[in-house]
Order: sequence, then C-alpha cells, then structure tokens
Amino acid sequence: MAKVIQDPAKHPEAIVADFSTPNPLVTFRKEDIAFTYGTKWKQRYFTKRGDDYYVFPAQWDVRAKMWRRYFVENGTDWWAVHYPPDQMQRPTGPLCDGCHSVNYDIKTKTVTEWNVGCEKCHGPGSLHVEFPVASTIVNPAKLDSVRADDVCIQCHSQGQPRTKPIDGVYYDWPVGYKPGDRLSDVWMLEEHHLGKESFTHWPDGTAHKNRMQGNDFVQSQMSLKGVRCSGCHDVHGTPNEAVLRVSGNGVCLQCHGPQVQPGPRGTIEQHTQHKATSTGSRCVACHMPAIERTVGNVNVRSHTFKFISPVMTKRLGVPNPCTTCHTDRMPDWAIDALKRWPTSSPWRVAE
Repeated sequence: MAKVIQDPAKHPEAIVADFSTPNPLVTFRKEDIAFTYGTKWKQRYFTKRGDDYYVFPAQWDVRAKMWRRYFVENGTDWWAVHYPPDQMQRPTGPLCDGCHSVNYDIKTKTVTEWNVGCEKCHGPGSLHVEFPVASTIVNPAKLDSVRADDVCIQCHSQGQPRTKPIDGVYYDWPVGYKPGDRLSDVWMLEEHHLGKESFTHWPDGTAHKNRMQGNDFVQSQMSLKGVRCSGCHDVHGTPNEAVLRVSGNGVCLQCHGPQVQPGPRGTIEQHTQHKATSTGSRCVACHMPAIERTVGNVNVRSHTFKFISPVMTKRLGVPNPCTTCHTDRMPDWAIDALKRWPTSSPWRVAE
C-alpha cells in the first residue's frame, strides 16, 4: 500500500519541498514536522501538539514545485464551519487520521499503525493470527459487491457521518465502520443537485474534487452491473499506474472488446476515430477525463465512466473530454465532429 504518511525523523528523504528559499507561506521548519502527507501531487506537513496532530498552513505542489496555501474555507468542506479558522485548532484525528491509519481510537487518539494496513480492508486480525482459517478474517473478495466496494469507499468518498457530532467532535470519516459492514449505515455520501455546480460536484453529478472516486462509482453502470473496484485495481500492488491489474487499455479490454457483449464493436480506431496509438484512443481519455481537482491545476480522473458530451459543456459548464484535450477548440466544433462519427449515435454524444 502507498506510504502516504511518513516520519521524516526516520525518513528525512520523505520531505520533497524546497525549504532553502524563504517563502512567506512557510512559517515552520523541517525540524517542526512530525509527519509528511503525500508525495505524488501535493505534500502537507503535520506537527504534534499534545496528543493531537495539526497540518501547517502551507503545502507543496509537487508537480509545479511551488508552495501553496493550505486552508479549508467555510463553504467548501462541510466540517469547516464547526472548527475555528486556525490550522492549529483543526486536529487531524477527526479530519484525516481515520483514513490514513489503521484502527484510529477516538477515545485515546492512538492507532495500530499509520497508513493503510491489512486490517483497514480485512477487519480485526488477532483471531486470524491465532486461528489462520478463512472464517476468522474478512475477505472483501467473498463479500457481495456493495460491501466489497464499501471497503474502498470508506475513504475514497466525500461524505458525512450519519451521527454528528460524536461526543461534541465532528469527524470527516466513517467512525465505527468495519470491513464487512454496510457503510451506508454510518456514512452518507455528499449530496449533489442536478444543474448546480458546487464545491463537491459538477452540475451533472460528476465529482468536482479529489477523493470522490466512490461518489462517482456508485452512480456508474459498472457498479450497477456488479463490477467491483478490485476488478480494475489490485491494492496489494502492481507495477502499473494506480495499481491497475493490467496497464493502459488492457484493463478495460478485459471486459470491453469486439468479441464480448459490452463491446464496443469494431477496431479501436473505428470506436475512437483517432489513431490507435494516440492519446485519443486511450479508454480513459473519453470515459475517465481528468476533471477532478486535487491541487493547483492538477486534476485526477472521474470514475463514472460515462462520456461527457460537449453539449453538457454548453448547457451546464461541465468539462468534456474533447475540448479538454483539444484546448484550441470550442464545444461547437466537437459537437459537429461527433455528429459525423460513423459508429456513434448523435442522439447520445451530440444532442
């Protein structure tokens, strides 16, 4: 599993930001950092005060190699109004640690281990250690598709606990959930209102920000048909991007190909109207556009798998994959082009 949280005292190389150049956003030193959070898109920095951790108000944009302010404003994440507008009064225990650790105890503020370990997905393991048989551990592969995906969605979603506050504290993760449970018993996904853009959603219901793969996925045809997160991803590790089971189009073509029922029919070039080796013939280019913001101008991919027509851009302002790639073109150009595609219905893609 990814080591999102790292201790720089043990791993000084974990700090990737530039501390050598003075910056007014950076009011702390390397020596003040208890944990680093992230390495791929952004890196934030935790400090410990008492028995809680807090996030410093500056984060490092890994791609752009620059400092950016970190502060959650009111009107964005739901919990912001319940905490003072001061990073040192917003502890990570209720707001972060439930997903970035195993067995975070809200009473003692302690964890079994930091980052995602075995028990995060398989549930309590002490009995299984004593009696190592299948019946003493949760195996997500043996769960029904809803409960199996809940194991992932517990952290890969934007939502709110059904009970809040808990002992006067507002938590931004599903307190009390254990693998094998129904996540919806303790957690509700963030609402979206069709036709309205919000901090969390585009007007069509597609997620607007990172960590909302679950919000997207549960509204997809994939989820409806019983396809699981684990059908595409192997969390135990692969050499592929996003721990995909198969790289590139291969992961989609396991099920979607000209010889199987879901299709599409014909060659990849017939389906995409792009050269087979071009970016436009990558399945994710059209069906998983990178329109969900994580930091700065870095976006991650949607997980509804639906094609967002340029018509939706004109009507509701939702980014479409055509002009997101062809940045010098306008939605009308894409609509006209799609109407001429021989294998696609204009009713579906351009009307």
